[in-house]
Amino acid sequence: MSVDTSQFRNGLKIELDGEPYTITYFQHVKPGKGGAFVRTKVKNLKNGKVLDRTFRSGEKVDEADVTERRMQYLYQDGDSLVFMDTESFDQIPFTAEQVGDARKYLKENLDVDVLFWRGKPINIELPAFIEAVITQCDPGLKGDTASGATKPATIETGAVVQVPLFVKEGERIRVDTRTGVYVERVG
Repeated sequence: MSVDTSQFRNGLKIELDGEPYTITYFQHVKPGKGGAFVRTKVKNLKNGKVLDRTFRSGEKVDEADVTERRMQYLYQDGDSLVFMDTESFDQIPFTAEQVGDARKYLKENLDVDVLFWRGKPINIELPAFIEAVITQCDPGLKGDTASGATKPATIETGAVVQVPLFVKEGERIRVDTRTGVYVERVG
């Protein structure tokens, strides 16, 4: 199915040059002279690269055949990360390259959305926030109460997150997976 530039919106999945992309930004531009156009930023759903693309007003592009399924991360088997479809219980292995940076926030039984393009799994989308236990961090120094001061802490997934000085090893915290930033302690 094809869409024209008047139907562009953030999150729309389109196909360009035989690759699946999602629109992350668009702006309709109507110059004083010449035809109107649409300036966009599109993100490749397979490798995460962002491109700037300009389309003539009214230009048609194909909508990408992308579907999303809820899956659960099970375990790592050598270089493969295994996910299970929560409805059919099918297990699908992903390479570390396919998972990319999301790998540092994966923990067993975490639910993720898996993107399929033309029936093949191409990418995973983490939940916006995860809760994890701090497995290693230095104690805050006594008297070190500088406002906004942070220290590095390693969470159970292996990712290193900057946390406030009062947070201790063994505590459970919430982390924003989009930015890798500490949000809060969780009871």
